[in-house]
This record gives sequence, structure tokens and C-alpha cells, in this order.
Amino acid sequence: MSWLGLYCAAGRIGTPVLRALVRRRVALGKEDGARCGERFGITTLPRPAGRLIWLHAASVGEMVSILPVIEALSGRARVLLTTGTLTSAELAQARLPDGAVHQFIPLDSPAWVARFLDQWRPDAAVFVESELWPGMLDACDSRGIPRLLINARMSARSANAWARFGGLRRVVLGPFRYVHAQSAGDAENLHRLGVSDVLEWGNLKFAARALPVDEAKLAAFRAAVPGTLWLAASTHPGEEEMIFTVHEAVAAIYPDLVTVIIPRHPERGTAVAALGRGMPAPRRALAEAPVPGRVYVADTLGEMGLFFRAAPFAFIGNSLCGFGGHNLVEPAMLGRPVITGPHIENFMEAAAMLRAAGALAAVADRAGLERAVRAWLDDCAAATKAGQRAKAAFAEDAALPARLADLIMECAT
Repeated sequence: MSWLGLYCAAGRIGTPVLRALVRRRVALGKEDGARCGERFGITTLPRPAGRLIWLHAASVGEMVSILPVIEALSGRARVLLTTGTLTSAELAQARLPDGAVHQFIPLDSPAWVARFLDQWRPDAAVFVESELWPGMLDACDSRGIPRLLINARMSARSANAWARFGGLRRVVLGPFRYVHAQSAGDAENLHRLGVSDVLEWGNLKFAARALPVDEAKLAAFRAAVPGTLWLAASTHPGEEEMIFTVHEAVAAIYPDLVTVIIPRHPERGTAVAALGRGMPAPRRALAEAPVPGRVYVADTLGEMGLFFRAAPFAFIGNSLCGFGGHNLVEPAMLGRPVITGPHIENFMEAAAMLRAAGALAAVADRAGLERAVRAWLDDCAAATKAGQRAKAAFAEDAALPARLADLIMECAT
């Protein structure tokens, strides 16, 4: 039996286990109990009439990057967006344009995939970055649904892993109508796996729209924090402890200092706030106001644009503790320079562009983070100029979403 046959057989046999996994995730608050049927290919929504483009993005970062493409498709086709996380679903509800709907992606079991595809019958299927499910892709092929891979990400490590499964690799990567890579390195790794004619049109994440903001809320926050401020965004366990320590050290020089922490997973707000000495840090999710001299935990959704605008610079997490980093482009597009740790494996190209622009401070540990924070707080003019250079570094990719939308529509006709 082929690798694909073994994979699909495992999906059929493992159906009870997958159902139990979904129930467990609902109990843990990681799935929407009212919508868990979507994980089994069940929907209450009708398929809209006319041409339908299906785009799949794994989570928040991929979903945000694809939004400009969805906007470029508006008026040309209806759009179905699937994701796999609660956070991305909530953001989709808030930010999808008219004519687009969101569903959770079904788990990759043959019966559930068939139910999903038979219901929606997309005219083209678009997969973002590296979200490649063999059963789903094979089912698209069997129905004659053209598929594209855009903003493809393929690290050398992933390429080496795929190379060991020749037959499965050919089924997964071979039938894509078009493959667009987000960097020259990704394109090279895809070529190594036998993918020809890889499009190197630039990174879609560099063409994302600036994060939105509620101007009234921004004005209110600025009024509440008239003094010294800096931001640590998309943080992970281990990093928050360092940030609290950095705050204490820097607050000895700037007594009114407010350090804003945005945990990558807002549900961790209580745990992050508890790191404050003596009493928990105030939390935005509880409608608590920031307090001069203290850390403030911004554990809400959809307000990253507010805090990037309010702060003169930002540390981006999953880079001191963790692996891969998070999106460096979002603050840069709003004119904010960036501090990161050494683990930015998923954003090497963006980091190189910011480094070349003199808008990236790379640190190795807590002491380095403290020095970088002090440097930009001590010289606000330097931080402002670095932010201007950061914004300029990503100003040339604005046409990419429309170009990709044209490619998608070509496949759907």
C-alpha cells in the first residue's frame, strides 16, 4: 500500500480517536462547542451561488496575511475561508469583507473531507504557507478542484523530512497548479523537492494591510498613559518573567513606566498578571486601567494595532523563549522598530530587511533586552527614525495581493 493509502486508512480507522480529541479540546476551551461539527465536515451554512474560492490558513498569522487577497477577490467571487484555531475564527468574524464566510477546517479523515468538499464545491482551493493535509489535497484532485499554494514556506529541515517520503511528496506537492514561495530560500527548498516553476513574487506578509485601530480607544489609552511606555507583544511563558524583571529595572529610572504585555494566547492573561510582585498586574480583559509604574496585561483580541501605535517600539515574543518568533512586519508597517531574541527562524527575511534598515535590535537574554529597552527609551528620536526606516522597508509589496488574486481567478475559470 502507498504512503497515501496508509495515511487515509489511518484517518478512517482513527475516526473515534479524532472525535474524542475534538471533545477534549472543547472541554479545554480550545474548540468552539457550538461549531465542533465543522471539524467533521458538517455545516449549517448553504453554499452561495456562483463562483466560490476556498482559502485555507492555519491560524492568525496566515489568516491576517491572506486578508488583502480576500479583499482583492471581493466582487469577483464568493470566498470561503477556513482556519483551525479559535483566535483566528474570532478575528475572521471581525475582519472578513462582505461576501466571505468562515468555517473551521475539517480534520483530515476521508469521510469528513468528502462531506466538506461535496457541500462547498469550490472552484479553486488555495492553501497558505505550509498547511498541507494529504487526504484533503488528494480529495481535491479526485474532484478536479484546481489547487494553489501561496506564500509557501519550506524550511531546509522540512524539505529533508519530505524528501524521505517520495510517493507522498509527489501526491502532496506535484499537482499544485501554481506554487508561490515567500522567499528565495523557500523556493530553493521547494525546487529540491521537485517542484518546478516556483513563483518568487515576494512575501505576502510584507504586503499586509496595517493593523486596524479604534481611534477613540487609542485616544483614551494615550490619555491614560501620558508617560513612558514600551510594548512586549505575542509573548510566551518564560519571556513574561523576563519582561517583569526588565520592567522593575527600567522603572527605577523611569518611575512612571508602563510596560504593556500582550500574551500570544489571551487566555493566559490571569497567569501573566499573577507574575506581578505583591499584587496581580492590571488586565485589559477586566477593563482595568493601566497604572503608572506597573506592568499592564493587554489580554484582549483585535487590539494589537492600538498598542503598536501607542508604543514607540516593540519586543516581539517567541524569540527569547520558544522557537520561530512571530510577525515582525506588523509593528514595522506602523512605523515601529523591533526588538527580538535569537529565535526568529520563521521570519529571517523580515529580520534581515529590518536589520539592514537599522530598525532591529537583536538580543540574546534578559540583560540584552533591558539594554535595548533603555537605549530606545533614552533616545526617543532615534526610535522614531528607526521606525520610519522600518516602515519604508516594506513599502514596495502593495501590489502582490492583487497579483495573487488574478492568479487564483485564472485557475477558477
